Amino acid sequence: MNPTEINTSLFKRLRFVLVETSRAGNVGSVARAMKTMGFTELVLVTPRCTDPLSDPEAVAFASGAIDVLQGARIVGSMQEALEGCNFAAAVSARLREFSPPIWTPRAFATHAAGQDDLRPAFILGNERVGLPNAVVEGCNVLINIPANPDYSSLNLSQAAQVLAYECRMASMGEAGGTVDERGVGFHGDAASVTQVDGMYAHLEQALVAIGFLNADNPKKLMPRLKRLFARTGLETEEVNILRGIASEILKRVPPK
Repeated sequence: MNPTEINTSLFKRLRFVLVETSRAGNVGSVARAMKTMGFTELVLVTPRCTDPLSDPEAVAFASGAIDVLQGARIVGSMQEALEGCNFAAAVSARLREFSPPIWTPRAFATHAAGQDDLRPAFILGNERVGLPNAVVEGCNVLINIPANPDYSSLNLSQAAQVLAYECRMASMGEAGGTVDERGVGFHGDAASVTQVDGMYAHLEQALVAIGFLNADNPKKLMPRLKRLFARTGLETEEVNILRGIASEILKRVPPK
């Protein structure tokens, strides 16, 4: 492929989500990192800084990416931030006991660039504490940037730059990453994050109803189930099947 003949589909589909960002300058720096690689959709979830889209530090750090910065949306929840997405990737240097499958940025980029129906999002956490476990567990994959194991902490905008770069290269057909995907013939539409979250809530209700899950002492059953389903890449029809099963359980065993 000619480097100038860029497949722009991923540039239009990929979303960057910043969760509880503390420094307005980092918001501006992320906007700049995105624009240099051709991405524009930025969403902020309950930022801790005041006026992150117009703060002088944010404007200065955005440099020539003011359009990306001022076009960003501020929302109050992860559900709002991921509306319309069907593949969420948490970004963290810290691995979790119940994390979804762990991918490199290159593997994610290859996967996302190769599927036109995928509407993916990168989720990056607060500079000091990162992402809450609940957010990570609800994602399809965990992105871990292979860095120096003795010092693997990247600045927020540096991490965004690495991610955006890999996605740009994949969109140009020059990334060398692969994802271990087993061919299954027909592929349906990938389930949205909202659809999957609804399925988890429905399934949990059914498991409580039959006594398999103790609501007062749930331990780690639901995080384990989320990790299990994250490895499958749920499709909309599969989510509907699981919700149908939950509905039938609840018909026979009403919630207590």
